[in-house]
Amino acid sequence: MPKTDKNDQEYTDYDASLSGFAPVIDERAHTLVLGSFPGVASLKSQQYYGFRHNQFWRLMSDVIEEDLMVLEYRHKLDALLSAGIGLWDVFKSCQRQGSLDSAIREGQFNDFVALRNQYPRLQRVCFNGKTAAKIQAYFDDHGYSTLVLPSSSPANAMQTFEQKLLVWRKIRQESE
Repeated sequence: MPKTDKNDQEYTDYDASLSGFAPVIDERAHTLVLGSFPGVASLKSQQYYGFRHNQFWRLMSDVIEEDLMVLEYRHKLDALLSAGIGLWDVFKSCQRQGSLDSAIREGQFNDFVALRNQYPRLQRVCFNGKTAAKIQAYFDDHGYSTLVLPSSSPANAMQTFEQKLLVWRKIRQESE
C-alpha cells in the first residue's frame, strides 16, 4: 500500500536518486526563482509547482500581473520568461521520501557557475523557502542580489496567502 505524506501526496521508499528539472530560463532573465527540489506531484506531472495546493502560480500571477492560473503549463512558463523571470531548483538530484524539503537526502547541487556564464543578464536570485535559501551566501558572494521568499508550499501554513504575497511582491518592486 502506498504511503502518504502530511499533504496526502503518495510516495514510496526511494533507493535510487530522483532527478529534477532543467532550468526554465532564456536571455531575457534578470531574476531566477530558486526552489529546493520538485515534490512528488511535480515530478509525476513533469511540471514545476505541479501540486495543486502549492501557491506558487497564484503568487506569481500577482507578481507579473497576469493570471497564470488559467494558462496551460507551457504558457505559464512563457509568461514568466516574458517578465524576465526564470525557474530552477537548488538540487539537480536527491533522495527523498514524500515531498517535504526536510526529507531531502544526498542532494547534488545544480551547476550555477555554468548558468551564470550562459545567462550574464541574471542579476537576482529569489529563494522559494528556507531550504533553498540555505545557499544564499553563495549567490551573495558571487554578486547577485538575493531575496528570501516565504515558501509557496502548503506545508508552510504558518503564513496566510496574503502574508506571503506581501513578500513575493518584492520581486516585482525590485524589477522595476
